[in-house]
Amino acid sequence: MIVYRNQKMDNDEEQKCNINEPGTSAPLDCQSNSNPDIEEENSKGQKISNFMIGGLVGASPPKFVTLEEIIKAANGMKNMALAHEIAVDKNFQLQKLEPDDGTFHRKVKEIMHKAFWNLLAEQLAEDPPNYTQALVLLQEIKETLDELVLPHHAKIRENLKEVLDIDLIKQQAEKGVLDFHHYAQYVISIMSKVCAPVRDEKIRELGQKTDVIEIFRGIMDVLQLMRLDLANFTITMMRPNIVASSIEYEKAKFAEFLKINGNGLQYTEKWILSHFDPTKVTGSSSDINAVRQLTHSLLTEAYLDLLEWDFNPDAETLMLDQGRLLELRDKTSRLSIIGSAILLVNNTVGSPIHGVSSLKNEIKQHLNILLDSVHSNKDLQTVMPNVLLQIKTDLKTTLQEIGAEPLSPEMETLLEGQILDLINPDHKIRHLISLRIRQFLQKIILSQSAAPQHVPPGLSSLQEELTAIAAQFLILISHNRSVFGEYYQEIVTNALHKKEMEDNKDTSGVHTMEL
Repeated sequence: MIVYRNQKMDNDEEQKCNINEPGTSAPLDCQSNSNPDIEEENSKGQKISNFMIGGLVGASPPKFVTLEEIIKAANGMKNMALAHEIAVDKNFQLQKLEPDDGTFHRKVKEIMHKAFWNLLAEQLAEDPPNYTQALVLLQEIKETLDELVLPHHAKIRENLKEVLDIDLIKQQAEKGVLDFHHYAQYVISIMSKVCAPVRDEKIRELGQKTDVIEIFRGIMDVLQLMRLDLANFTITMMRPNIVASSIEYEKAKFAEFLKINGNGLQYTEKWILSHFDPTKVTGSSSDINAVRQLTHSLLTEAYLDLLEWDFNPDAETLMLDQGRLLELRDKTSRLSIIGSAILLVNNTVGSPIHGVSSLKNEIKQHLNILLDSVHSNKDLQTVMPNVLLQIKTDLKTTLQEIGAEPLSPEMETLLEGQILDLINPDHKIRHLISLRIRQFLQKIILSQSAAPQHVPPGLSSLQEELTAIAAQFLILISHNRSVFGEYYQEIVTNALHKKEMEDNKDTSGVHTMEL
């Protein structure tokens, strides 16, 4: 099922695009293509929904909460996830989900397909032909084409109504004069007029087939793709409206979730207050400006923590972006390793490679590949020997190309030790590069203008990757803060109020002792 919504994003106005298998009433599954790893992203989205539902059920809801309200809140979280995907991912698309080879789902699908088309072939081969199954198929094709033909294609719609007149076709079948192949060619001609350009080649291939069963099988396959195209086109056209309304929509749906799960912000509170130091905090909980300023400061540090290995975004307000945040965390951490390696090579080898930008690019490209499977410091230890070997290979090749002397055994041993030491998170160079990346991102988050920020010293070769991370991170932060800012501010206000209560209690105790 493909689900997409209008700008109001209401359940009552939900628009559904069911891509059914031929001859069945069960809709095909669809998935989002919001990043290269489609199934992983989709499965993460499902985990998010299960997490929310689990929180709803496991939080011992008050007695007055009904099962219907719980289900409604859980469904609201799923709908909120869809709106969120469209809002934060400009490349969001729906894509048909194909069951994996060898799975039960795949076997059932193949059996149903084979049974349907075999039955159609058997009926058409009878003498006289039996068009029972064929009429079912033509009715389904007509309904699909009615959905795909846009309102401004009035002539095509009218022609479709006249030619694919099911009652007339039934009469032709009863009289034995039905030309099934003629209707197949007509359907192909209509599809060629309303399909997206990307489907033109498949339409041409259909026109060249001669077997009527293969033609109609191909027609159904292409019609399913055309439905996806229409759904994605609709999302693209509606995206500005969806983005504009998604913030309020997500607020409303999350509020419904919190009504059912009263303790729904426990992990968020822990995350936000991780940098809250009562001994250093000034300002009153009643001073709204002070609260806003402190919230902004704490949030900035909390967001930046998300980009460090061994830190998981388990806050409830981050669950919809958990997959994206983990991906950004890995990219940022890997970038600090690459930057550290390049800096160590430059500092160790010295003047022979100064100004040789090709070496930096070679190291960057090769290490990006080697570190692709690294998601923690433990993983880094495993691949570090290969990283060292690749750096030595790139360095040797570059020195030969520029006609420089090869490294001395002592210099090579020194470089080996320094590179292998990068597995230590507290390594001075690694810590320095990580700090520079964090400070660069911090300036972007705190900046009140669109003025460009200087790339930190030593990271000029990583400017493209660093800029891409900053852009994506800023989009997530901006949307997250717009949706959940009120909750964050309330958490900080409560923390300040608690501090004030404790301070007053201590003061009262001192006064009592003086008396």
